Amino acid sequence: MNAQPAYAPGSVSVLSDEAGRVPRHVGIIMDGNGRWARKRKRPHTFGHRAGVAAIKRVMYGCEELGIEVLSVYAFSTENWSRPRAEVRALMRLFHDTLQREFEEIHARGIRILVSGRRSELSRSMQRQIADAEARTAGNGSGILNVCLNYGGRAELVDAVRSLIASGIRPEEVDERALAAHLYHPELPDPDLIIRTAGESRISNFLLWQSAYTEIHVTETLWPDFDIQDLRRAIHDYQSRIRRFGGRPPEEIAVVR
Repeated sequence: MNAQPAYAPGSVSVLSDEAGRVPRHVGIIMDGNGRWARKRKRPHTFGHRAGVAAIKRVMYGCEELGIEVLSVYAFSTENWSRPRAEVRALMRLFHDTLQREFEEIHARGIRILVSGRRSELSRSMQRQIADAEARTAGNGSGILNVCLNYGGRAELVDAVRSLIASGIRPEEVDERALAAHLYHPELPDPDLIIRTAGESRISNFLLWQSAYTEIHVTETLWPDFDIQDLRRAIHDYQSRIRRFGGRPPEEIAVVR
């Protein structure tokens, strides 16, 4: 999602990318749909539909700001425990949204990926996902990674199963070998994860990939999240020093 940023008057500034400070990969834990709907005395499905509109805003905002990959936590492996009617409505919403928005996403050159346990989804949903991924495979303007029936622990279990099935010897197992069996090992690790609605949990999202990811928490409920909230999150990210377990050069110079 590599278009040049365009700033509206009074918008939150984002630093230039000269030093690589615009995150390459942003993940979002989209929380607050239910609370947003309850505040309006509407059912949760009303909030989920509003949440879809927020995904579209943020996806195009990432394109505008030069962010290459956006991963959104759409439905977790734990979400099956929600009321059956809500789960059915969510699955129908995913299906209808992909069908309705696909052509515009494809026309903008965005590649669609889906991370999660697809075998537990309906056959029609599996076919729709496979078709969307195949048709957008050559797109190069950015990547939308939809985490659907996804759990970080489930991904690690599936990666280990895949490793065992490959016949690898125990002494050959290392971090690189395991990472190669994740759902989409070609994606860079997220630089920034945003969590909406004021919660401070990672909630089983991209556990392996987020070992050194910066976390930004906002009180904004997901359906209200917009480009200005995204810019605030990136501005916060740009104010931090990423050490990856080491020390930045300026601190080493002081110690010496």
